[in-house]
Amino acid sequence: MRAMILNKARTSLRLDTTKHVREPGPREVLLRVHACGVCRTDLHIVDGELADPKLPLVPGHEIVATVEICGAQVEKLQPGMRVGVPWLGWTCGVCDYCRSGRENLCDRAKFTGYQIDGGYAEYTTADERFCFPIPERFSSQDAAPLMCAGLIGYRALRFAGDAKRLGLYGFGAAAHIAAQVARHRGQEVFAFTKPGDAAGQAFARSLGAVWAGGSDVAPPEKLEAAVIFAPVGAIVPAALAATGKGGIVVCAGIHMSDIPAFPYAILWEERIIRSVANLTRADGEEFLAVAGKANIQTTTVPFALADANIALDRLRSGDIEGAAVLLP
Repeated sequence: MRAMILNKARTSLRLDTTKHVREPGPREVLLRVHACGVCRTDLHIVDGELADPKLPLVPGHEIVATVEICGAQVEKLQPGMRVGVPWLGWTCGVCDYCRSGRENLCDRAKFTGYQIDGGYAEYTTADERFCFPIPERFSSQDAAPLMCAGLIGYRALRFAGDAKRLGLYGFGAAAHIAAQVARHRGQEVFAFTKPGDAAGQAFARSLGAVWAGGSDVAPPEKLEAAVIFAPVGAIVPAALAATGKGGIVVCAGIHMSDIPAFPYAILWEERIIRSVANLTRADGEEFLAVAGKANIQTTTVPFALADANIALDRLRSGDIEGAAVLLP
């Protein structure tokens, strides 16, 4: 099969046209990939900001694919079914975290496109327990960003609570989905982009944001909660300062630059800072049900598999409206 391979961090991916298609294990399925989203986490792996990936590695964890072959012990899936594969690819199922509904924190967890070969390829294998049926209303291209940008955004919104005034910092793939979920829930969305990003602010307003401005600007009203998708630690104090008493600031990225020192006064009055780590299967099931009810529309930019490096470069420079998607 054809696959894009990362051999060493901080280098470009290499197109391999002879990679072996791995047979599925007893609880695994072999998948023919139709689409794979290009996530900022992929960029963190390629750029060496996330340590110790499996090398050589096929990146990609926003996979939409059709089941080709089922392992001998597969119970829920069958050939021909279209499924999505997210970042969380395997957990032990027996540790305290797994047994308490927090499998996203499992110490032995393995992640798609990080410790497990992912979807920048024509075929991949996945544990059937971590595959989600994709609603028919979504095309494969449109569904791909739901598998991480949508899922992580949804988990972050849960932690942000039922805030009436919600700020979203970094209006990319995750935020453009989260904004639609929030509007469906009746929340007012305040969108923060890179300073001077008029196009990004117009994009946010087109998705229902009541206000859009640069991350260096205070919103016209105090926020009740904020979610930070941009991997920029300096935004944390700004988001805290933008929230009112009892406000919640959720850091939704897997990687963030260092958070600078800030005065205690902007944390006082029972403001909260918390992070989001990975996702659970329950998140996936709940979110995909909500995505259908909320009539989520993803904005995507398609790329050929061989152009994965171009997609990553454009994501790195902020030159993607919505989400980039590879179409093997």
